[in-house]
Amino acid sequence: MAEQDPNQPDTEDQQEQSQEANGILDDAESVEPSLEESMAQMHEAIAEARDQALRAQADAQNVKRRAEQDVEKARKFALEAFAKELLPVLDNMERALESAPEVDGAVKPIVEGVELTLKSFRDAMAKFHIEQVDPQGEPFDPNLHQAMSMVENPEVEPNSVIAVMQKGYTLNGRLLRPAMVMVSKAGA
Repeated sequence: MAEQDPNQPDTEDQQEQSQEANGILDDAESVEPSLEESMAQMHEAIAEARDQALRAQADAQNVKRRAEQDVEKARKFALEAFAKELLPVLDNMERALESAPEVDGAVKPIVEGVELTLKSFRDAMAKFHIEQVDPQGEPFDPNLHQAMSMVENPEVEPNSVIAVMQKGYTLNGRLLRPAMVMVSKAGA
C-alpha cells in the first residue's frame, strides 16, 4: 500500500464519513432546541412549579385555619347541650322565689337561701358566657324572641315586647333558647 501524502485530500471513504457526520450534526442541531428556547422552557417550568408550590402552601394554610376554627367552635359551644338542660332548673328557682309570699320567721332563711343559690347559679352561668335575654319593653326581635301572642295596646309602640313569659338565653352570642314573649300590635 502506498502511503498517503498528508497534503492530499481525504479519500472517498473519509469524505463520505465526514459528510455523514456533518449531516448528523445538522440533524441534531435542528432537533435540539436553541439555548434561548431551552431557557424559556426552563423559566416556564420554574414558574409553573412555583405556582403549584404557592397553591399547595395556601391550601395547607386554609386547612389549618379551618381546623383551628372548628376546634374553637367546639370549645365555645361544648356546653350548649348541658346549658340547655340547666335552663329549666334556673326557671324553676325563679318561679319559686316569685311565688313565695312575703314571709318572716322560720321560712325566711329558706327563701334567702334560695335567693343566694339563684345568685350563685346566675354567676356561674355568666362565667361560662351564658347570658339572659329579658326583652321587657324592647322592640320584638325574631332572632331572639318567640311571640306567643299579640295584644292591642295603645300605650306602647307596635311590635314592642309587653310581657315575658319565659326568659331566653344565649351562649357566646348564639341563641340557646328564645325568650317567649307577648307583643303589642297597633289598635284597629
